[in-house]
Amino acid sequence: MLGPRGRRGEVAAELHTSFPERFADRRELSGLAADGSRRELRLEEHWFHKGHVVLKFAGVESISDAERLAGIELQIPGDERVQLEAGAAYTSELIGCEVVNQTLSGLLAVGSVAEIQFGAGEAPLLVVRAKTGGGEKEFLVPYAQAFLRRMDLPGRRIEVELPDGLLDLQTPLTEEEKQRQKMEATEARSAGGREKK
Repeated sequence: MLGPRGRRGEVAAELHTSFPERFADRRELSGLAADGSRRELRLEEHWFHKGHVVLKFAGVESISDAERLAGIELQIPGDERVQLEAGAAYTSELIGCEVVNQTLSGLLAVGSVAEIQFGAGEAPLLVVRAKTGGGEKEFLVPYAQAFLRRMDLPGRRIEVELPDGLLDLQTPLTEEEKQRQKMEATEARSAGGREKK
């Protein structure tokens, strides 16, 4: 949830559901805070406004009450979820899945899904993190049907086939590569200076 959206304790929230009409039927919701704590919330009313949903919960009666809900993620029990079409998945099912990329030389492990970013384009982005000898790398992988090859959610594995070079563009340069680029830039400037004389 984003934060207060009225004087009576209303809260604005981003919509991360394909089924916003379900707010009409649902009254009991669970809120998950960043620290892992949970809070049960009873929905009294809701309405949609400028791409968000505005929620009014029982017992949340003021702006300061609503401020305490900022950052909480609303969830419903898994057994109450709508059955999704083939190829679709809930965010919670994707978190922790291993992502592997089909390349010309075979399957290449990319890393594990740490979070999902919405709103950066038509397709959400899987934030994939991989442990390396020097720490951790992060890749943004489009969760688009065009790139998905196989999803095994019970096996916690997503196989994709990404355009050649997509992951390389996101990989930070090593110190050696940075030094080589500096030398090449210096040589190019020197060569350009000599040509002008």
